[in-house]
Amino acid sequence: MIFLGCFAGLFIGAMPGLGSVNGVAILLPVTFLVPPTAAIIFLAALYYGAMYGGAVSSITLGIPGASTAVATVFDGRPMAQSGRADQALMAAAIASFIGGTISVILFTGFAPPLAAFALKFGPQEEFALMLLAFATFIGLGGDDIPKTIFSILIGLVLAAVGFDIISGQPRLIFFDMVEFQRGIPFLVLAIGIYGIGEMIWTLEHTKGAIQMHKVDFGWKKIKQNLGRIKDYLPVSTMGSFLGFFVGTLPAAGATPASLMSYGLAKSFSKDGDSFGKGNVAGVAAPEAANNAASTGSMLPMLTLGIPGSPTTAILLGGMIIWGLRPGPLLFAESPDFVWGLIGSMYVANFVTVVLNIALIPVFIRVLAMPFSILAPIIFILCVVGVFATTDRMFDTWLMLLLGCVGYLMRKLNYPVAPAVLAIVLGPLTERAMRQSLIGSQGDPMTFLERPISLTCILIAVALVSYPLVANMMKKRKATSAAG
Repeated sequence: MIFLGCFAGLFIGAMPGLGSVNGVAILLPVTFLVPPTAAIIFLAALYYGAMYGGAVSSITLGIPGASTAVATVFDGRPMAQSGRADQALMAAAIASFIGGTISVILFTGFAPPLAAFALKFGPQEEFALMLLAFATFIGLGGDDIPKTIFSILIGLVLAAVGFDIISGQPRLIFFDMVEFQRGIPFLVLAIGIYGIGEMIWTLEHTKGAIQMHKVDFGWKKIKQNLGRIKDYLPVSTMGSFLGFFVGTLPAAGATPASLMSYGLAKSFSKDGDSFGKGNVAGVAAPEAANNAASTGSMLPMLTLGIPGSPTTAILLGGMIIWGLRPGPLLFAESPDFVWGLIGSMYVANFVTVVLNIALIPVFIRVLAMPFSILAPIIFILCVVGVFATTDRMFDTWLMLLLGCVGYLMRKLNYPVAPAVLAIVLGPLTERAMRQSLIGSQGDPMTFLERPISLTCILIAVALVSYPLVANMMKKRKATSAAG
């Protein structure tokens, strides 16, 4: 069951438009034919496999299969274009294994106290955590901080399209088109900007004649790449702990964890300027975080009955159908189920990393195609991925329009990443902020009166100040040198 789940999840995660949520939802009815323990092991393995597989399309095609793999595109795609696809795919696999293993150990040893700590996170703490994530975005735009902030604001505007989450009133409905009332799906924006936008940019600069770098992958390459683990072990470890912690928070999930991990890795790197240009740490940090978060998100589901991500929400429904009651008594009432699941986590991580490394030559073959052949394939995958997910032709046209917007932003040197990340976290941030203000009768001091939220806000301020101060110091040194 573990092998089947990992194998299916690997390809589901690699397909643009699917991802772990759709994969688990599609295959959930199949599990009613087997006992509950075998069913949860299969679906959990599929979840892990999809987290691993999300890096494949991000690296080889530059298209994030799901929101959890967006940050992997930033450095994974440049590495593939420069002939280092094997390094990127190996780093993603090893970092995912590190993240999964550390998170399972933490899950096994600290489940009850971590679940109790997660309960302390109310709307104020969630808002402060999202603010902390936004603070890391400042480092994603390079030295041009005003353009980065502008890009974030554009993303927040796009995230606000649709119905107001409190009053239910429609807002920002462009040209009064009813199709915008459902908002702009993240998948439409991500595939449009990174799939279509990247394709147009590459075609313009290469006239379609580019021949992607061919890479030979064998035991020698595997040994060389294993020797490079030390280059990204620190960021993988950091991403693992951060991802597991964020994953344990109800309704947080792997996406904020991967984005925060990437931002922190860049902010504290001695070679931060190389991020976005093919730094292997930029692949390892988010991959370790999203895999750790996928394990962490199961903790509130099992111990509190609260799903930690959209995927675990589907798993929670499956557990209820199987006749199980998630919550504090689950460990006492169904120990075989719980410890069977935890044991399978260790095995699934090992099986998935072996599968991933074994299939790297298959993934690399995609890059051996001339881009004049690969571009139409990317275009078809983008169109099919969006339409199959939303079942609306309007979203397909919107994806193409957003692809042109992404191309123009890149041409004008505006960072695309902060806008994409803002549209992911915008709704989460708004909900937490408005819940906090409603509960405090509009008093903004509520965010500073709680220790956890105050700590997160202070760290966010420090992260925003760091690049500003660093830029000022650079300019001062340059002025004194010129003088």
